[in-house]
Amino acid sequence: MAKKKDEELQPIIIKKIKKGGGGHHGGAWKVAYADFVTAMMAFFLLLWLLNVTTDEAKNAIANYFDPTHPELSNAVSGSGGVLGGLTVTTEGAMANMTQPVTAPRASGATRSASKAGSTGVDNPEFSEGELQKLEEEFRKEEEKRFEEAKEQIEEALKNDPELKELMKNVLMDITPEGLRIQVIDQEGRPMFASGSAEMYDYTRKLMSKVAQIILKLPNDLSVRGHTDSYQYGPGATYTNWELSADRANSTRRILLQTNIPETRLQNVMGKADRDHLLPDKPLDPRNRRISIILLKETMTQAYERGAFKDKVKEGSQLETDMKKQIETFKKSQGAVQFP
Repeated sequence: MAKKKDEELQPIIIKKIKKGGGGHHGGAWKVAYADFVTAMMAFFLLLWLLNVTTDEAKNAIANYFDPTHPELSNAVSGSGGVLGGLTVTTEGAMANMTQPVTAPRASGATRSASKAGSTGVDNPEFSEGELQKLEEEFRKEEEKRFEEAKEQIEEALKNDPELKELMKNVLMDITPEGLRIQVIDQEGRPMFASGSAEMYDYTRKLMSKVAQIILKLPNDLSVRGHTDSYQYGPGATYTNWELSADRANSTRRILLQTNIPETRLQNVMGKADRDHLLPDKPLDPRNRRISIILLKETMTQAYERGAFKDKVKEGSQLETDMKKQIETFKKSQGAVQFP
């Protein structure tokens, strides 16, 4: 009886047998297979390229990578190599026989001009220092003209009983662009009707008086209209941009009526409220103004109007350079229509 009880208490042991293949071997084989496929694709692509490439192209490519054959072309312009191409320099292939776009200039501080010969004129050496000195003298003369123009405008307003009170509406200064004459609004004394490009009679007379002074100067003009930051109502189709442009155009008409040539007007633009006189006070009435800028002349412009006749020797290299600049950058006289 006891034996039977011991047999019943013995534990039951169950053996589990795992079935399956060789287990997990990792993913390294996938990387190797991807590299193999990529290499095969590159190989077949190379075979295809070699099949469609001409013998001339193959030879050019081989020469490009050949360290014993580093030069593709004998010309510094680059023509004659793999792509051939065209060039505007004096070397290499040319599209036509016209003059190069940029004439070659001598290096160094001194450019030698041709001596007496076929032209029969002595062309002495011309140094960059002489040109710089000439430009400095010209700038001083130009600044002197600007100062004289300022004094003449002030004197003209002072001697006119009607315009004398408007002197505070005129600001003049010399900027990097040139002589700037600003006709500004003052509290209680605007230059234009509110929200309009229509000048008051005293504004028109003031503009005419200013125009009579600047008529005597040779400089080109830039006319710019400015507004304050008050905006039109929502959905308005007429904004400060149109208003400032229309006021600048009204000023342009006054200048033309005073016999200022239209060719002197380089630009007429509306700046809206993007360039305040008083940036910290965007609503100040003095931000509403017209700027008339007598633009500084370039040396070429001054030479073209004969400013250097007594300073530039005939036949000199400087004269030659000036004439080339005039021909290259000749101002267009195209018809421009304004309303």
